[in-house]
Amino acid sequence: MWPLVAALLLGSCCCGSAQLLFRKVKSVEYTSCNGTVIIPCIVLNVEAQSTEEMFVKWNFNKTYIFIYDGSKNNTIVDTNFPSAKISISDLLKGDASLKMDKSNAVTGNYTCEVTELSREGKTVIELKYRAVSWFSPNEKILIVIFPVLAILLFWGKFGILTLKYKSTRTSKRIILLLIAGTVLTLIVIVGAILLIPGENPVKSASGLGLIAISIGILIALQYNVFMTAFGMTSFTIAILITQVLGYVLALVGLCLCIMACEPVHGPLLFSGLGILALAELLGLVYMKLVASNQRTIQPPRNK
Repeated sequence: MWPLVAALLLGSCCCGSAQLLFRKVKSVEYTSCNGTVIIPCIVLNVEAQSTEEMFVKWNFNKTYIFIYDGSKNNTIVDTNFPSAKISISDLLKGDASLKMDKSNAVTGNYTCEVTELSREGKTVIELKYRAVSWFSPNEKILIVIFPVLAILLFWGKFGILTLKYKSTRTSKRIILLLIAGTVLTLIVIVGAILLIPGENPVKSASGLGLIAISIGILIALQYNVFMTAFGMTSFTIAILITQVLGYVLALVGLCLCIMACEPVHGPLLFSGLGILALAELLGLVYMKLVASNQRTIQPPRNK
């Protein structure tokens, strides 16, 4: 009985020694931010004393893409994955991870096979691609809310304008303001439709650009509203300067967000859009105060 047990234990030990153990990694992700893609392959029980005792083979699906033969100190790389490589010096530490340029990376299953003299083993890792979004859903809503609020405030000023002016000259200006305001409103709506639900980075970028760039039309609209109502005053000039600064800030934030891979400059964009909306609010309050002090606001005379 005891000899049989001993034989079984010895057999299990021998079987165990013939098997390499790997750190369990089911999948890894890479994004557009990655310059290099690393697919991990970590052997936990390497006992080799020299890389001459090591043999590594990487397969993509069922086709080899990389082979390292330590006994011959020879490396073979598939032409479809020219940048694929491993760190030979790290093999004795159990690290046979595959590294390649992002341009060569293909999503799918990669198999790492490692042989150490009489022991061998393999592990399968899935490579996935994850699209990077500049902004979270809440941040996207915030980007839309500020321009929409600013446009609503413009329409409030437009309402005051239409109630106070009835001359032919101002009627023409009001028609132009109506057309420009309608166009801006439509552009912002289209931008919001592209930006908010979009997982597609191209659509999101297009929506963001439409909103951030077109919102500058509000500066020209506010200027014309002031000129039609009561001309330029020190307060209206200050409002317009504030609005211009907000727009510049929004454009700088937009440019930095586009150039950066991660959305680290979002607050700059939010701040610029918020200042634009604040300037519209100040303009509406000022017009309301002036309108409440006059029965009919006379248009400025041309000198």
